[in-house]
Amino acid sequence: MIEEGVALSRFTTLGTGGPARWFARPSTAAELEQALAWAAERGVEVAVVGLGSNLLVADEGVDALVLKLTGELASAETDGELVVAGGGAPLAVCLHRARTAGLGGLEFACAIPGTAGGGVWMNAGAYGGAISGVLERAFIVSADGAGWLSPAELGLRYRHSGLRHGQVVARAEFHLHARPVEEIKATVAEMQAQRKAAQPTNKRTFGSVFKNPEHELSAGRMLDACGLRGFAIGGAVVSPRHANFIENTGDATTADALALVAEARRRAHERFGVVLEHEVELLGLIEIPVPAG
Repeated sequence: MIEEGVALSRFTTLGTGGPARWFARPSTAAELEQALAWAAERGVEVAVVGLGSNLLVADEGVDALVLKLTGELASAETDGELVVAGGGAPLAVCLHRARTAGLGGLEFACAIPGTAGGGVWMNAGAYGGAISGVLERAFIVSADGAGWLSPAELGLRYRHSGLRHGQVVARAEFHLHARPVEEIKATVAEMQAQRKAAQPTNKRTFGSVFKNPEHELSAGRMLDACGLRGFAIGGAVVSPRHANFIENTGDATTADALALVAEARRRAHERFGVVLEHEVELLGLIEIPVPAG
């Protein structure tokens, strides 16, 4: 069923953004294919919203069909050494299934508030682990057809894949290894403690703003050196805890957040000569200016 004018702000972790012109919640592969066929027949662009992290949606809304995978497309189970997950399955659920089955290798996912599909889309990673290191294959559906792709065929590299809007990760298989449950729990607890100590986990953010550059400083340390902690525009503020995060103080707009991103990029370029590459996905007619020079 295709809905119209659904507000996307309630589907993003930052809590900003306008409506989707069209919206659908496919729960099976067949429903997903039908939604994609509907969009193709009308020449409508397609985008997917997972848990809404790592996403900035234009305040004016999105002239596209936005998909939210549900049902079997958001479930996860184990099969031997595999965790088989729908593209809409939260990585936290995938990790829970793995831990219950005594399968290690996905512990880093405890620090990624996204879905299996989103993880594949951007080759998400944390604490030395990445989706590319555990992904066996992914089932990709588009208006042109469907099929399984390997990590190499997906073009996975640091926080990136070769996938484009209109290609939907319907399923992913993560190949893990046997590990004692207590060891998995201990590793996860340690990672979660590190994350809580360093990041604003109790604030509304969209996750890391920039990818770490090829530089001796991480993006967060670089922005900290630029004096950006606590710098605010409108209702958005650079996190006082970690300069590579932007918080919604209550009434932020996507425009506020984008202005902060642009200013952070400008300052980093001015001081370090580095053009930071944004990690956050942009949805709608919005862009972040590249510093001149």
